[in-house]
Amino acid sequence: LQLVESGGGLVQPGGSLRLSCAASGGSLDYYTIGWFRQAPGKEREAVSCIDNSGSRTKYTDSVKGRFTISADKAKKMVYLQMNSLKSEDTGVYYCAADQTGWVITDPTLDIDEYEIWGQGTQVTVSS
Repeated sequence: LQLVESGGGLVQPGGSLRLSCAASGGSLDYYTIGWFRQAPGKEREAVSCIDNSGSRTKYTDSVKGRFTISADKAKKMVYLQMNSLKSEDTGVYYCAADQTGWVITDPTLDIDEYEIWGQGTQVTVSS
């Protein structure tokens, strides 16, 4: 499986962006997909994840109510809709895959469980 992110950019505080993660070389039926971000000088942190059924999601507390993760398995796409953006949301956003097999499992925000990573897309929230 390969992952490619897109959709990053510069946005003002309070604005919105939608990030996309395009998967190829495999089926999303066998993977949990997560979004992670890394701000300058900080460790990479989990943002959100969605299970291999596309129905169960998790969010880190700081983005709950503002971000929404979704998946279109037929298109092999995972999205992260980000609303009410804040300056602290600035960073490089990565999508990653945790190979879980075909059994539906509870998605995890544990970064160590993710084996496959995209190259990242920059999100800058600034006025």
